[in-house]
Amino acid sequence: MKQTKIIALIGLLCWCTLNAWAQAQDTVPVKKTKVYLEHANTLSFDEAVRADAQVLVGDVCFRHDSSYMYCDSAYFYEKSNSLEAFSNVRMEQGDTLFVYGQYLYYDGDARIAYLRENVRMENRQVTLFTDSLNYERIPNIGYYFEGGMIVDSLNQLSSYYGQYSPSTKLAVFNDSVRLENPNFTLYSDTLHYNTTSKISTILGPSVIVSDSGTIHSSRGWYDTVNNTSMLLDRSEVVSGNRFLTGDSIAYDRQNGFGEVFGNMCIQDTLQRIMLKGEYGYYNEKTGYAFATDSARCLEYSQGDTLYLHADTLQMFTVDSTYRELKAFHGVRFYRTDLQGVCDSMQFNSRDSILYMYDDPVLWNTQYQLYGDTILVYMGDSAIDFVHVKQFAFAAQEVDTSYYNQIKGNDLKAYFNGQAVRQIDVAGSVETIYYPLEKDGSMVGLNFLQSAYLTMWLKENKIERLRVTNNPKGQLTPIPDLNPEQKELKDFFWYDYLRPLNKEDIYTVRKKKVQDAPKRSNRFVH
Repeated sequence: MKQTKIIALIGLLCWCTLNAWAQAQDTVPVKKTKVYLEHANTLSFDEAVRADAQVLVGDVCFRHDSSYMYCDSAYFYEKSNSLEAFSNVRMEQGDTLFVYGQYLYYDGDARIAYLRENVRMENRQVTLFTDSLNYERIPNIGYYFEGGMIVDSLNQLSSYYGQYSPSTKLAVFNDSVRLENPNFTLYSDTLHYNTTSKISTILGPSVIVSDSGTIHSSRGWYDTVNNTSMLLDRSEVVSGNRFLTGDSIAYDRQNGFGEVFGNMCIQDTLQRIMLKGEYGYYNEKTGYAFATDSARCLEYSQGDTLYLHADTLQMFTVDSTYRELKAFHGVRFYRTDLQGVCDSMQFNSRDSILYMYDDPVLWNTQYQLYGDTILVYMGDSAIDFVHVKQFAFAAQEVDTSYYNQIKGNDLKAYFNGQAVRQIDVAGSVETIYYPLEKDGSMVGLNFLQSAYLTMWLKENKIERLRVTNNPKGQLTPIPDLNPEQKELKDFFWYDYLRPLNKEDIYTVRKKKVQDAPKRSNRFVH
């Protein structure tokens, strides 16, 4: 936050300087003063030029107030208080401002100098180059309008139109603006630049290109000394295959750090992932990204897009080939074949495993899985299998009040495409399932206890079962069922928590107090 405050302070100072310059333009008329001829080797009159023209040749020098003008030859129009100067023209104002050219027309009453051909204005470490320059002495501004360039100790700026004020040290550039720095090049439509602070103010569509990436912005400022900037109006920072976008971005190019305020988006086109939020930041050098406040992640490397929301999202990218995504508090995600909720989550692209911690619940079509920890193993375009560790519970809705249920210490569900094909359960296995007649009617409730169980499914129906190690079971006809028999201990149907679509990931839903498993896998006798 300290870094952000410093950047904001620099921006405020830049704004104040621009405001001071604007106020300087509001000048009151000053008393007219006379232009004096100080020296010339020869003086003559030539009516062919103009009847009132004094023709001056050799070491010509004029003075107007504190300004001096030198040239090889000149026409002096004393009545109109003006002059024309030719060859080796030089203007001096004090000991800090020098203007050179090959031709000068000077209007003493208006205090405006019109210089042409190889014009050069020097103000300490700042030099302006152009072929056509008008210099107004009262506001102390020189401007060109047919192309020019300003160079200081750090940067070189060129444009079609430009102006420079020696007193405020501010320059204005319009049309085909180009700022060249040893570390980057800035292209713009409209740019203001302070030759003292070396801060450029972006006021039009601009692109900043460097070895490390590209910046797109239409409003903001860039400190060319410290390589820091504040970019506004949906600016974008591009670094390789990563794109950082936001309403406003505080960017430190030297340290590769971008802090975003409002509608942030970090996209990695190589890893096919996007991180969004109202606030976040990204470090180019460490590959670390952070998002919060309506944070959302879109992961589309598996073909079908995974939409994920949490209070806080973190992403780590290593060598552009491996990434790790972490989500904390209120995790909700949606994919067409998979939905889930938990308190914290992690995804590693190296092993393509999605880890769900703290009250995780996972849904696939009619199936619901929950337990202590859930691991989802991703394939190229679909889920390979899901592993529920320690405490594991799987359920399938058969009818509004009838659910197939499996409970055990360890559960693995294998997928074929988007559907569950096989379920393996180990350790203190209990199961309830309802065999169906060909017409779909339920035969009864089949209850089993065993050490191990394998279930094969087809079209979301149990195709066959295999149980081992002294299984025990019984079949109870539907008319003889008691309500207590229909549910295993720790069974809950969490359908009210399930994300329904990609927008529903933002909806806050909490487990009911009574829907808290005791996490006991011991057989109920």
